[in-house]
Amino acid sequence: MGVFGVRTESTRAGWRWKDLALGIAFISPAIIGFLVFTIYPVLMSFYYSFTDYNILQSPLWVGLDNYRDLITRDTVFKQAIYNTLYMVVIGLPIHLVFDFLMALLLNTRIRGRSLYRTIFYMPSITPIVATAILWLWIYNPQYGLANTILQALGLPTIGWIADPFWSKPSLIFMGMWYGGNTILIYLASLQDVPAELLEAAELDGANAIWRTWHVTLPMMSPVIFYTLIMNMIGYFQYFTEAWVMTAQRSGAAGGPLNSLMFYTMYLYQNAFQFFKMGYASAMAWILFLIVLAATVLLFKTSGWVYYRSE
Repeated sequence: MGVFGVRTESTRAGWRWKDLALGIAFISPAIIGFLVFTIYPVLMSFYYSFTDYNILQSPLWVGLDNYRDLITRDTVFKQAIYNTLYMVVIGLPIHLVFDFLMALLLNTRIRGRSLYRTIFYMPSITPIVATAILWLWIYNPQYGLANTILQALGLPTIGWIADPFWSKPSLIFMGMWYGGNTILIYLASLQDVPAELLEAAELDGANAIWRTWHVTLPMMSPVIFYTLIMNMIGYFQYFTEAWVMTAQRSGAAGGPLNSLMFYTMYLYQNAFQFFKMGYASAMAWILFLIVLAATVLLFKTSGWVYYRSE
């Protein structure tokens, strides 16, 4: 405190340091948790990826051997990459298009619209394990509901997840059932499309398809881009549905001819069934690089996204 009770510059600086120290003390539990449970495991997994480590023994440095074996020798690894890319490249666009069309339908002025919205959203809050077991029964080749309906229509039955040709399309079809979260996001975005633009297009003679393509989609493009990024990251980590359905059906994850062996499933097997932690860590870092590259590519090609401030 200076002359006449006026704070000096050094006093103010001291108070600032005290405020900073007090703020750090309050957020220290979060900082410690982040360092211990996030940063430390990430750094250790990077180190383990260059070692032969089985948890029970000390890590043995092997350099790039894990990465070399994955890329050049491991056929299951290549199959897992193919299966995962199949879901990302084929399954993801199908789901996003389906969710957008459902959002358009649920945005129309019809009686009981709130009820329909609730029905479409409810599957998304159902536990994934329960959903997978339910669809496992639906897809049963002999007694399942899907083949029962096909037989009633006079159509040939399908092996569904028991058939390597139909296994991944079966999961894509199942995934369309619980897209309620994405539908909800699209519904909210549809409310933000300027009504005056749609009315102007209608006065100019534009039909519903033209208005959707040239007005609604550009106005929603930032939201579509967001759901594309988030769902892409999620599809690269596709795990629970395939794991539950294949393990419950045959007792071994991966499905017929490993047609449902996805990347994270194989990573989990190496880490917690085969206890090849170094090998699994290498897989985790390869997956990180793949997701990073895919995300950067999407941002580089995002010229179709229209921001209203532009």
